[in-house]
Amino acid sequence: MNYQVNEKGYYGEFGGAYIPEMMVPNIEELRLKYLEIINSYDFRQEYIGLLKHYVGRPSPLYLATRLSEKYQSKIFLKREDLNHTGSHKINNTIGQILVAKKLGKHRIIAETGAGQHGLATATVCALMGLKCIVYMGAVDVERQAPNVKKMRMLGAEVIPALSGNQTLKDATNEAMRDWINNPVDTHYIIGSVVGPHPYPDMVARFQAVISEEIRWQLEEQTGKENPDRVIACVGGGSNAAGAFYHFLDQEKVELIGVEAAGLGIDTPETAATLTLGSPGVLHSSRSILMQTEDGQIVEPYSISAGLDYPGIGPMHANLFKNKRATYMWATDAEVLDAALELTQLEGIIPALESAHALAVLKKISLKPEEVTVVNISGRGDKDMETYLKHFGY
Repeated sequence: MNYQVNEKGYYGEFGGAYIPEMMVPNIEELRLKYLEIINSYDFRQEYIGLLKHYVGRPSPLYLATRLSEKYQSKIFLKREDLNHTGSHKINNTIGQILVAKKLGKHRIIAETGAGQHGLATATVCALMGLKCIVYMGAVDVERQAPNVKKMRMLGAEVIPALSGNQTLKDATNEAMRDWINNPVDTHYIIGSVVGPHPYPDMVARFQAVISEEIRWQLEEQTGKENPDRVIACVGGGSNAAGAFYHFLDQEKVELIGVEAAGLGIDTPETAATLTLGSPGVLHSSRSILMQTEDGQIVEPYSISAGLDYPGIGPMHANLFKNKRATYMWATDAEVLDAALELTQLEGIIPALESAHALAVLKKISLKPEEVTVVNISGRGDKDMETYLKHFGY
């Protein structure tokens, strides 16, 4: 099967651009020009150069020897936490800021949950000298205070979203309202593979550098470029999209996405979209989302500010429906245990988001000869208050 987006912006039955009339000019300008821009020689040279010399790519692919010994299998960690700004988000913001410049935009807006995308956006705006406004749920402004301070130091204006449960969904709503009101000079850097076409495809293309590197790094270290499986956490799904991208047509490579179960999938405090959701439209795209019988969005919950989103990108919805990828879940308690395990076995403190991917190692069958790659999408600096509160250090 072809798991990429089609010419109409759909992954199977999911995707599209369900947008109000006032947003049409913004989206059409981007849709008509994004492929021409990102495939041009000048763009590629600048993008690749910045990834290498500014972001610090390639990020290491590390054989976690003590973790591998515990699980009696070969476990590699893709170290996106070592990128500049501490996560995979910079791969996308570097690409989109270059697109924005090509389109003549000089005002940038973004939404953020855990703050990593907001930080990455503020960083590239400082690099390029562009005005930056970041919308962030008021709850997340408090629980991700270190990233908020960094964004403001970088010159960004951080605007708390006060509607709904004041987290990622609500920040996205506010950013979209801003873009409708400022269509001429503003580019909206969406942080995940969500939103109207062409965003899911564009973001996935920028994050595909992750799986591109995994292939040649694995070949260097093991003699084969395809692992047996790739595991990544999933909220909207950008780090997973990047980690899966070059393996989508390699049917022997098992792909596992891990959602946030919060306090449990049998409680209202959860964000396990694919386990509990149904098809619908959220943030201008048809996908699978958590909603009531009459279509009202169910407020999600997760200990991780980056995963408490009530939907999922249309690429993942299609992979789920066609059973190309398996989507599991991990509770807050399982995630905290997995984070501590990696920290004390390998000396790596992961972001709470990334710890979801690690948490399912206990739930799957691993064989000694198999190679598993876990995408460590971010570092745990931003989550230290949560860790300290839980572990009592």
